[in-house]
Amino acid sequence: MTRTYEYHGYTLVVAVESDLSWGQAGGTPARVGYVAIVRIFQAGNAIAVFSPLRFGEAGGRPFATEADALMGGYSAARRIVDDLFSQESQ
Repeated sequence: MTRTYEYHGYTLVVAVESDLSWGQAGGTPARVGYVAIVRIFQAGNAIAVFSPLRFGEAGGRPFATEADALMGGYSAARRIVDDLFSQESQ
């Protein structure tokens, strides 16, 4: 699942991927989780501002649902734009 958002002159691309790496001892997955892969582009630019960023929940755990991962990635991308690029527009 991939979604694209426009935010303060930036394009935020949030993709959700399954994460099976979170498992119990012995290598069997405890449950399927999801991570958000975030890319941030300046409007009209085909090259991302950063390499793709991978987000899960606090403590390094994956999100429980795809919807949680999507919204978590979107929130993280907005915070990055606000924190790193808000000074450029002022």
